[in-house]
Amino acid sequence: MNTIVVRYQDGHTLKGTTNDFLPNKDAFHVTEAGAAPGTRPAEVRLQDVKAVFFVKDLAGHPEHAKRNEFDPHKPALGRKIRVTFKDGEIIVGTTQGYQPGRPGFFVVPADGDSNNERCFVVSAAASDVSFI
Repeated sequence: MNTIVVRYQDGHTLKGTTNDFLPNKDAFHVTEAGAAPGTRPAEVRLQDVKAVFFVKDLAGHPEHAKRNEFDPHKPALGRKIRVTFKDGEIIVGTTQGYQPGRPGFFVVPADGDSNNERCFVVSAAASDVSFI
């Protein structure tokens, strides 16, 4: 079971858990946080999604100031990458699976104190992807 935050291209979010997310599938299901037992999970279609954030907890850390910088004292695993989304948001991190033309790819944030453990970026929601 993965705790996730789904950010849609239209700006809204869905928080909950999933156990059927696969990066090569067109859709997956999310049981919304706080849903009553027995509630059917919502179907999420990747074509509508900006990114899927795999998080430590759903409350997040609102007091944490996001940093798009690597810790110079820790080696970065994978290739360093900067993703600029069509809405202007920027994520900096590392990837081991980015290839142009694929529907999406995973990024591990540069900020080790982030609530995000990793993020699946939907390629169609990005305006620029570059190795740094």
